[in-house]
Amino acid sequence: MRIDPDDSAHHGEVARPHDSRRDPARLRADLQRWLARHVTDPTVDDVRIPDGTGMSSETLLFDATWDGRAHALVARVAPPETSVPVFPRYDLGAQARVMRAVAAHTDLPVPHVHWSEPDPGPLGAPFFVMTRVDGRVPPDVMPYNFGSWVTEAEPAQRATMQDAVVDVIARIHTVGPACLGAAPTGVGATTAGATRTAQEAVRAHLDGQRAYYEWTTRTGPRSPLIERAFTWLDEHVPDDRTPAVLCWGDARIGNIVFDDFRPVAVLDWELATVGAREMDLAWMTFLHRFFEDIATAAGLPGLPDFLRRDDIARAYTARTGHTPQHLDFYTCYAALQHAIIMLRITTRAVHFGQAEQPDDVDEMILHRASLEAMLAGTYWEALR
Repeated sequence: MRIDPDDSAHHGEVARPHDSRRDPARLRADLQRWLARHVTDPTVDDVRIPDGTGMSSETLLFDATWDGRAHALVARVAPPETSVPVFPRYDLGAQARVMRAVAAHTDLPVPHVHWSEPDPGPLGAPFFVMTRVDGRVPPDVMPYNFGSWVTEAEPAQRATMQDAVVDVIARIHTVGPACLGAAPTGVGATTAGATRTAQEAVRAHLDGQRAYYEWTTRTGPRSPLIERAFTWLDEHVPDDRTPAVLCWGDARIGNIVFDDFRPVAVLDWELATVGAREMDLAWMTFLHRFFEDIATAAGLPGLPDFLRRDDIARAYTARTGHTPQHLDFYTCYAALQHAIIMLRITTRAVHFGQAEQPDDVDEMILHRASLEAMLAGTYWEALR
């Protein structure tokens, strides 16, 4: 599966956990019945499932009224096993606890979490409910660098966005892992009690990623490229004795709601973990490079001057005093994590008849060439 101009749209389609078969009228009744456990005489209206959102959990938008006040709300619901989920577990309660901890210890615009419901009875799966925030989100489908409000913005406006996103990441990293208790969640998550240094956290996270990959192979193929990347990464884990920090995990502009190019909501905490600061910085720059490589293959101008790795590193240093280190390692690690997700997503597409299994398993990884170049040490040289 070489990068093809049409593949980015296809990637967005198969990334979704399933086409919801939920009936909005039934959802409205179920939500209102459940909400009555928590508030007096609620009403629920305008329940809808947004198109093209949520790679893993399901998102429900709805309005509710109680105590004479209207509330715009979002429910994040764990996917059913029948959807062949992207990840092996969905700890919605832990996500809610992370969001509450970040909101309590920073002034970041994290949506208020009203309730977390571990009982699958009301909606068929655990879920949590948070405040809905209006604004604009950089799209994944089609990618924001293909032509969107982000590409149409002035360079100064994108610079404002970039600085704001670095500031978001920097402030997340000020939350001490001890503040989270048992809160970290997501694939490869490590807890504050298990690790003290960045190196310990990265090795523990690598072990978690390996377990995630092995889980995908129970119903899908093995990837020689992913296994080669694991070997390289195991041999090159940085000797970093700095303290581990809370990592957002899915640090990217597509998980931020913007108003006038400034963040008004920081979303999607399902991959939150304890790790090295560079994990978030590398994930953000790699995901942008992932879209940029697709744009280049499609003959589009993209956004080559946006979210550049060196610019992000300099901005983070200016903001925190910490100079990011070993970014070749961490960007390659981000590419490996994304490769496992891509392998799972494409395996799901094969399962649901949306794609055919290629003879070469590594063709299921859309950024195969990029990961191979990173392992060879030539990826960044080609961009200079």
